[in-house]
Amino acid sequence: MTARIEHLVTSGTFSLDGGTWDVDNNVWIVGDDEDAVVIDAAHDADAILAALGGRRLRAVLCTHAHNDHIDAAPALASRTGARILLHPDDLPLWKQTHPDSAPDAPLADGQVLTIAGTDLTVLHTPGHAPGAVCLYAPDLGTVFTGDTLFRGGPGATGRSFSDFPTIIDSIRDRLLTLPPATRVHTGHGESTTIGEEAPHLEEWIARGH
Repeated sequence: MTARIEHLVTSGTFSLDGGTWDVDNNVWIVGDDEDAVVIDAAHDADAILAALGGRRLRAVLCTHAHNDHIDAAPALASRTGARILLHPDDLPLWKQTHPDSAPDAPLADGQVLTIAGTDLTVLHTPGHAPGAVCLYAPDLGTVFTGDTLFRGGPGATGRSFSDFPTIIDSIRDRLLTLPPATRVHTGHGESTTIGEEAPHLEEWIARGH
C-alpha cells in the first residue's frame, strides 16, 4: 500500500519574545494502514493519537522548534515510542519550550526518511528559524513547508532567530526549484503549489516582510 497524506488542525498558542497569540496549526500524517510519521506535533497529543488510529508512529518530524509546532511532541513520543527528529540549529528554540528534554535524533539537509515505501527528503530552509526544514516527497508530488512558505508568501521573520534575506534565499534556492505542480502543505492555513507562488518572489522581496 502506498503512503497517503492526512491532515488535522489543532489549536493552541504561539509564544515568543514575550508575546502570546492564539493559533491554529496544521498537523500532517504520512503513512499507510500500518505505519506513519507525524509532521509537527502541535498542541494536542490526544487528537493526533486519535487520527493515527492505532498505527505505528515511526517518528515525529519537526519542521522547526517554535513552541506551537513542538508542544505536543514529547507527550506523543512517550505514548507511542516514536523518535523526535529536529534540525540541531533549532535546539535553542526547543529548549525554550522543553528545557528538560531533547529530540532523539537530528535532521540533516539531504537526509532521506522512508515511510510506507515513500521517501521524504529533508531540505534545510533557514530563515523563519535557524533549523527550519521542509520535507519533500516527490512520489506524492508534495512538499511540507512548515512556516517557511505559505499561500501568499514567506513565513514571518520579525522575531528572534529569524531573518528575511535568509528565508528568501531558502525559498528561491530550495523550494521554487521544485516542479511547479508540487503541492505545498503548510504549517498554518491553506495549501498551495510551487507554481502558484513562484511568480510572486520579486513582490515578496519588494515588500520586505
